[in-house]
Amino acid sequence: MKVVAFNGSPNKEGNTWHALKMVTDALEAEGIDTEIVHVGNKTIKGCAACYQCVKNKNEQCVQPGDQVNEWVQKMKYADGLILGSPVHYAAIGGTMKSFLDRAFFVTGVNDSMLRHKVGAAVVAVRRSGGVPTFEQLNNFLNYAEMLMPTSNYWNVIHGRAPGEVNQDLEGQQIMRVLGKNMAWLMKLVEHGKGTIAPPEREPKTYFSFIH
Repeated sequence: MKVVAFNGSPNKEGNTWHALKMVTDALEAEGIDTEIVHVGNKTIKGCAACYQCVKNKNEQCVQPGDQVNEWVQKMKYADGLILGSPVHYAAIGGTMKSFLDRAFFVTGVNDSMLRHKVGAAVVAVRRSGGVPTFEQLNNFLNYAEMLMPTSNYWNVIHGRAPGEVNQDLEGQQIMRVLGKNMAWLMKLVEHGKGTIAPPEREPKTYFSFIH
């Protein structure tokens, strides 16, 4: 089994990376392979709402010049995902948001390819805005019908300068417990395959309040 973690921070080994590393270390201790992909230092355009991914259904966004489609394939073949972001004005970092908007749209319109994979979100923040950002990341996981492990508190860790999160003892425990719970849930899913049938996927129903 493998987990791919996406680092939405501009800093390659800033506090978001340290938080992800705490979770992936716990996963690897349980025998699960991990990879951390650096998203936050790339140039990623936002979704153009062209709906070509809906038309083509080829697991690709038509916008050229970045690695979004490569990352979509990593998401497809992973058993679990972790979304990690710093906090920019009490929200997801802009580059990470652009990536998630496009990637989750593509995966969603291609047979909901993330459905019933295990997914978690983690946030690194200096002071405030961690919980709103955590909730925003969870919105993507929820909409994709992913299975979400929990920790013993919200998945937010505190620090300003790179590495300061290593002084947040409670935050470290949160990430460690999250990794253990994620590994356990992934193993339950794996052992349930072929034994317990998943619920049948329903076609999405859309309703507009304006007619």
